[in-house]
Amino acid sequence: MIIYNARIFTASEDADIIECGYIETNDGVITAVGSMDDFSGSLDSGDVIDASGLTVYPAFVDAHCHIGICENGIAFEGDDVNEETDPSTPHLRAIDAINAADLCFSEAARAGIGTVVTGAGSANPVGGSLLAMKTYGSTRVDKLLIREPCAIKFALGENPKRVYNDRDETPMTRMATAAVIREQLRKAQRYMEDMAEYERTKGTDDETSRPDYDIKCEALIPLLKRRVKAHFHCHRQDDIFTAIRIAKEFSLDYVLIHATDGWLIADELRDERARCIIGPLFADRCKPELINQSCENAAKLHKHGVEFAICSDHPETPIQYLPVTAGIAVRGGLSKEQAILAITSVPARICGIDDRVGSIETGKDADLAAFRGEVFDITESPEFVVITGKFVD
Repeated sequence: MIIYNARIFTASEDADIIECGYIETNDGVITAVGSMDDFSGSLDSGDVIDASGLTVYPAFVDAHCHIGICENGIAFEGDDVNEETDPSTPHLRAIDAINAADLCFSEAARAGIGTVVTGAGSANPVGGSLLAMKTYGSTRVDKLLIREPCAIKFALGENPKRVYNDRDETPMTRMATAAVIREQLRKAQRYMEDMAEYERTKGTDDETSRPDYDIKCEALIPLLKRRVKAHFHCHRQDDIFTAIRIAKEFSLDYVLIHATDGWLIADELRDERARCIIGPLFADRCKPELINQSCENAAKLHKHGVEFAICSDHPETPIQYLPVTAGIAVRGGLSKEQAILAITSVPARICGIDDRVGSIETGKDADLAAFRGEVFDITESPEFVVITGKFVD
């Protein structure tokens, strides 16, 4: 496929914009990008698209949502986002609950969202795994995977308190929520230590017993080895600081999810080199910990040098409106260019999938969204969307 005469927002590291350029793809991968002045190929055959008057962006990346695991238009029967029977469930895998045939995937794809990070909710202090997947190409989740697991979900603040207070069980306080997380992480550390000691002494006179299999601890080994990230649900600034405290105690590669109060403590987040996934930006203050919600959050984080992405938190905001929510950040003072980066290359980088998606560069997946008008305009839809080299119907 060759797309030519396009204005190309590459979202590359240098955030280059090619005013009149071309993109070549083959077998679902971008094979060439450049200015039309440097184009030497043929436009006489094959899949050729004249994109005059269009701006082509990388297909958008929603770094935090619950698409497919909280199904469209279904109540309990299609809601698999929270296992509210045990406050520590790191062994739960999102892949076992996601319905890739859910209507919202096609709505996301048609809106230009090519990649999502989805999975467990925030009822449990330790919630389970998240995965990164494409929104188009199959109704079998296994064929859409980019990375699984992508992260382990943790939750602080009001959600675990509310769920387990209703059950009259631990945790009912912020102290207990943090304690549940610490206990599970320390058990996993001890399990790793005992397993390493068994492997070291195996076959010798000092051979130790092999630890009994523990599925919860096994699930946390990639996290403790920093092979996957810790995603901490946290809105209020004290919960944000608890997330940072726990992450530092266990040397976790962490991301702050929501960070509603982030703009109030932006200097602290900068000093900690914390990364945030903020949103949903198009929502009401439906609980006390959202009292400081502001559309200026993104702009103030950027001003202080804090890296952040913008998410939909679908179904809190329907996923097809992710670009519109980025526009709300523009209304709050963020530049349009930074708003685009917050739903393309930055979320891909924060989630560790930028080797595949998030920018228009040679070797990346051919995930593209072409607009004639303003991306952030609620009345605009893409002229065409390509995901893994295939046109979205």
